[in-house]
Amino acid sequence: MNLDSVGRNLAAFKPVRAALMGLAAGAMAFLIACGGGGGDDGTEGPSGPDGGSLSGSLTIDGSSTVFPISEAVAEEFLREQRNVRVTVGLSGTGGGFQKFCNGETEISDASRPITQKEIDACAAKGIEFIELPVAYDALSVVVNSQNNWVDCITVAELKKMWEPAAQGTVTSWAQVNPAWSAGGQLKLFGPGTDSGTFDYFTEHVMGKAKDSRGDYTASEDDNVLVQGVSGDKSAIGYFGLAYYLENKGKLKALKVDQGQGGGCVEPSAATVENGTYPLSRPLFIYVRKDAAERPEVKAFVDFYLKNVATLSTEVGYVKFPDNYYGLVQARWNARKTGTMYATGSTGTLLERLQRS
Repeated sequence: MNLDSVGRNLAAFKPVRAALMGLAAGAMAFLIACGGGGGDDGTEGPSGPDGGSLSGSLTIDGSSTVFPISEAVAEEFLREQRNVRVTVGLSGTGGGFQKFCNGETEISDASRPITQKEIDACAAKGIEFIELPVAYDALSVVVNSQNNWVDCITVAELKKMWEPAAQGTVTSWAQVNPAWSAGGQLKLFGPGTDSGTFDYFTEHVMGKAKDSRGDYTASEDDNVLVQGVSGDKSAIGYFGLAYYLENKGKLKALKVDQGQGGGCVEPSAATVENGTYPLSRPLFIYVRKDAAERPEVKAFVDFYLKNVATLSTEVGYVKFPDNYYGLVQARWNARKTGTMYATGSTGTLLERLQRS
């Protein structure tokens, strides 16, 4: 699969988004569907072939990167279960875990594994969780479509551009690489500090999570970053592959060179699958164990795991090999709690799944 084919799939898949107003600052949520007949007193609405046999509601929040996948799954699920109410939000991985560990959501989208601090916050509220990897992402470094001075960037150059020491001092493209003098003043756009994408990027580029200059335009909403980069020829930013593919007519994705002899590698399904793209990562959903046996939640997660390989590809991400999903399904069937990424643990995603 190449970027063009994924882009065509994405263009054909245009989810309907209805923004909810009055939410807390920095959070955005989308009501995917409302139950057609369920009452406020918890009674079930009508059932049948057109509406499904379930009612109730569930709330998902967290990563803006995982949002398109969960939104797509929710929309397809609600074709079968029209009396279930599903809300999908995107307040960032960190913001999503705050709500999850407060018992405000049943499912948390995450573009990185849960941290020990977040595990402790959940434990303090008596909340156990089931960690389920769902797809791969190629974190994409993007520039304006009119940028004609750079096609490939090294991880070392990204660090020089984004490290804390660069704040207020590295302000032009030429300071990063003298060959990029045509870029003029450097305009930086990136996720906010509650984002799992921010955590992943800083850990893999700077060597330490959350280690970043602060003088850049930040947003938990990747669409805001798309608008910023597409509107300024001197801009550069980073976010998930799906948001690049959805806007590739006005953005250019840079190839990335890890600096270990592999050369410049573009973000794509193929380079993620073969392990050559330096900024690829797994994406997750976390399910609250105490909610997992509610019929509407159980049915939704069952549907998610059954369909995520297809739907994640349709919205611009990279599905796992089939044997991975078998292991993820087994983890869900056993209601296995805890994280595969505990402090001190190592190994590939497959190795972690096999151990769990």
